[in-house]
Amino acid sequence: MAIVVKKQKGETKEDLISRFRRLFIEEEIVEEIKRRVEYIKKSRRRYERKKELERQRRRGSN
Repeated sequence: MAIVVKKQKGETKEDLISRFRRLFIEEEIVEEIKRRVEYIKKSRRRYERKKELERQRRRGSN
């Protein structure tokens, strides 16, 4: 999804850039790019997901 930020009346360039950054982070674009940089096999994704769920389960019981 493309992020479009238009300058509003009385808004400075710095405000515009900070608004863009905030939207960029909220949309999790950086994480999506990192995921797409390298192909991960489905079995590896399942393994990683299972490992992460196990980690969360252990942390929750402490």
